[in-house]
Amino acid sequence: GPCFGHVGDGNFHCILPMSEDDSEDYLEKLHEVNHNLIQRTLQVGGTCTGEHGVGYGKIKYLEQQYGTGAVNMMKTMKRALDPKNIMNPGKVVTV
Repeated sequence: GPCFGHVGDGNFHCILPMSEDDSEDYLEKLHEVNHNLIQRTLQVGGTCTGEHGVGYGKIKYLEQQYGTGAVNMMKTMKRALDPKNIMNPGKVVTV
């Protein structure tokens, strides 16, 4: 898909089109491309989130980017500030 961005501040966006009718093979390849893009970004010192945040899709990359200690601190802060887990449950960190 097309890529665009504001690379002067290090952000780029790739549009990876998908639909409900796509085959499992296509979706697997699509997720592989996304994973490879994120891995390459992290390898060169970038961030998996850009300016849009973590959401659901990039939780699995946080530990690689920040380390176990930082992610554990994020979870501790989430539990302290949101003990009932009602603010964006399952996003950024899972508690």
